[in-house]
Amino acid sequence: MVAGWREWVRLPGLGVGPVKAKLDTGARTSALHAFDLTSFDRDGADWVRFSVHPWQRSAEDAVYVECPVHDRRTIRSSTGHTQERFVVLTELELLDHTITTEVTLTRRDEMGFRMLVGREALRQGFLVDSGRSYLGGRPPRRVRRKNRGRADGPA
Repeated sequence: MVAGWREWVRLPGLGVGPVKAKLDTGARTSALHAFDLTSFDRDGADWVRFSVHPWQRSAEDAVYVECPVHDRRTIRSSTGHTQERFVVLTELELLDHTITTEVTLTRRDEMGFRMLVGREALRQGFLVDSGRSYLGGRPPRRVRRKNRGRADGPA
């Protein structure tokens, strides 16, 4: 299945979406913009509580999530810095197909996209055409306007 270098995705298991994501074959693991991360114990298992801002350059419509911790990993960023991150296992909906993948949680305030889809997710049946975008379609106009930080407009 061919995807563009940027696509709208959903994370139905976390209640997050639509989110504009960059598909990055240079990144091994997918990453989601998360803040207010807190780990806690639930019935003897490691869990994490966090919030997600789905819109670029906006703090509106935060989604609050609790889910089991799948792993903790040291990740090296594109700038060479290392950081220990929580890893959660979740469903990712891309191009009307749903896959299960690992997603690291990190602050992406300075990044242009709230989500990065890495090659471990993409290897589950996706090819990336670096010259194209939004091959899976776009959400309604009001959602796109909100993502750009504009007021709700007509659909």
